[in-house]
Amino acid sequence: MATPTTTTDPVSTDDKRHHRRVLQALTGLLLGMFVSMLASTVVSTSLPVIVHDLGGDQAAFTWVVTATLLTTAISTPIWGKLADLFNRKLLIQIAIVIFVLATAAAGFSQDPGTLIAFRAVQGIGAGGLAALSQVIMADIISPRERGRYMGLFGAVMAVATVGGPLLGGFITDTIDWRWNFFIALPFAVAALIMMQRTLHLPARPKTKARIDYFGIVLLSTSVSLLLIWITNAGEDYDWWSLETVLMAGGALLAAVVFVIVELRSKEPLVPLTMFRNRTFTLAVIASISIGIAMFGTSVFLSQYMQLARGATPTEAGLMTIPMIGGLLLASIVIGGLVTRHGHWKPYLVVGGVLLIAGSYLLSTIHYDTNFVLVSVYMFLLGAGVGMTMQNLVLIVQNTANPSEIGVASSGVTFFRSLGGTIGVSVMGAALATSATDLFTVRKDDIGAALAKLGEKGAAIGEQLASGTIPQVSALPESIRVIVEDIYAQAIAHSFLIAVPLAVVSLIAIVFLPNTPLTRMTTSERVEAIEADLATVSVSEGMAVLEATGDERTDAAAPAPRSARDARTPERR
Repeated sequence: MATPTTTTDPVSTDDKRHHRRVLQALTGLLLGMFVSMLASTVVSTSLPVIVHDLGGDQAAFTWVVTATLLTTAISTPIWGKLADLFNRKLLIQIAIVIFVLATAAAGFSQDPGTLIAFRAVQGIGAGGLAALSQVIMADIISPRERGRYMGLFGAVMAVATVGGPLLGGFITDTIDWRWNFFIALPFAVAALIMMQRTLHLPARPKTKARIDYFGIVLLSTSVSLLLIWITNAGEDYDWWSLETVLMAGGALLAAVVFVIVELRSKEPLVPLTMFRNRTFTLAVIASISIGIAMFGTSVFLSQYMQLARGATPTEAGLMTIPMIGGLLLASIVIGGLVTRHGHWKPYLVVGGVLLIAGSYLLSTIHYDTNFVLVSVYMFLLGAGVGMTMQNLVLIVQNTANPSEIGVASSGVTFFRSLGGTIGVSVMGAALATSATDLFTVRKDDIGAALAKLGEKGAAIGEQLASGTIPQVSALPESIRVIVEDIYAQAIAHSFLIAVPLAVVSLIAIVFLPNTPLTRMTTSERVEAIEADLATVSVSEGMAVLEATGDERTDAAAPAPRSARDARTPERR
């Protein structure tokens, strides 16, 4: 009697082997992302206390946030360009070092100006981590396969975005807020060691590096002038004034010269030819609005919890969990559905609708709004961001030329960061103006409440008159209710700014070409082009390449038939 032989499916074995390699490569990358997110989120709920202790006003608070977003936005396309020219593994390690050292240095700040300066340096490293993590993921995971690993990214995001604010609030309430800036150091050392041991990327051809220094200066000048004008206009000078003409005009002139320089440069910082790609152009438009919704609302939600509801930093961290929960749940679930079915556009459209709904509903909140309703509004906004943010980068990588994957990925990330930077500046300026006006309107009520407190009331009155952000949770009940009402109205008014831009984002998403996701990684697409698969049959082409991005073992997913297919996925 013959003994039955057990056969092993070679495709299944190869898939498991590939899955193991991807997980190994992702270990260091995920830890690096965790360091970045932890260092950012751990101070988020503590910023009102930090700025208060350093004697900063609302403008200082806005610039503490904006400085990081500004340098992140400016440096992102630079890192993306470097990723197309140099060793990506070394670049992301350098970015981690810059980010963490600047974060630690910020912990020694003695005034708002020093804190803003170190936060600006921190943004340079953050730009590298944002751009390079997307590029490296495209190197090792195909667009269609990306959703399979969204659970891992979701777990990292969950620990950092939920645990960070809670940890930061606990440290601020029990030890000292300065320790928030040092907490990421041991994780950074571990990330560098792990990345060196586990992250192995395909060798890249050596090319002569040309850095567009003039373009970097022009881009930095244009964005900086614009943000300084937006932040200070209406307070330090009138909206229609000589300063406005100089700053807004200078920003516009620098932007026009930047476009001219980029069109003439051999190695442009932002290749404007990419805007011929309809997917890239529409994704950029959508990303600007999403950046405003993501960065602007999340920054001022922390202020709402502490200034309008009297929460401590720890309580504020707990109270913002619904938004983070919506973001994580949506990104993980939608990522899995995209991988399973290959359809991405319906989820992006739904995400755009949720962005509009969440932004509008948050503009209606008051200091005494039922917190269950506020939680629902936050969850809707978070789900909208989770459905759209990463998927916009994904579809751009799906259609971009493999040789430009770095600048394409960083281009979308850049405009998202730029949108967030401008959004925070505009919303911060609107908040400061509204709060000042409301304090003037409620002047008699505030005076009456302070008079009943005697000498203590006089001290509180001096603090409020100075413009320094108050520590609302420590104020007496009679004055606290008035201050909470003022800040609730001002913050809700600033949220309204995000609504029309969310509408623009939805329109851009609706018109995105519904291009199927390729099952090839960036490295495989490069190999396909070099092998010129147009000269061979499909079966021979598949013998040349192992399409690691395909999870299925049947023949339902044909390989690209030519080098052209490797560059642009076939429309079905």
